[in-house]
Amino acid sequence: MADITIYHNPLCSKSRQALELVLQHGGSPEVIEYITTPPDLQTLENILRDARLEARDLIRSSEEIYQQLGLDNPELSDDVLLDAMLRHPILINRPIVVTPRGTRLCRPAERVLEIL
Repeated sequence: MADITIYHNPLCSKSRQALELVLQHGGSPEVIEYITTPPDLQTLENILRDARLEARDLIRSSEEIYQQLGLDNPELSDDVLLDAMLRHPILINRPIVVTPRGTRLCRPAERVLEIL
């Protein structure tokens, strides 16, 4: 399978599991370690649109910086949340897998099977 991209954090067990599932199913994904190579705004917006998610669905609320920035405020717009994710990529939930069959936030990791 070609044309697979995984936004990956090798320290995350769910991310490692999703990558392993892709590989087990014959995929040869482009692996983007998004902490060191974060996506740009257009890419994040495409991920949200293609996965049918809101920005809040993609943000990691368990990160300390989430609380420090007051991102738990429900009044914050998607633009504010996207800006926070761009400035602090650790806030982007993972793994995100993009294939010709769709885009998924793979939590649980088995969600990747829907798009392989």
